[in-house]
Amino acid sequence: MGGLAWAMKTIPVGTAYAVWAGFGAVVTVSYSILAGHEAATVWKILFLAMIIGGIVGLKVVH
Repeated sequence: MGGLAWAMKTIPVGTAYAVWAGFGAVVTVSYSILAGHEAATVWKILFLAMIIGGIVGLKVVH
């Protein structure tokens, strides 16, 4: 949670939480795929890329 508090120093709370939740989802799914617990499909990779794009977009506009 220290990372979330650090992020809130430079961007609004709502944006910080959205970025934190998106980053957590991407890391969790990526770990699961790399560990072999979950299959890597084209759709999963596409949607993970969309989440990352959204995170970058939120950071760029703030």
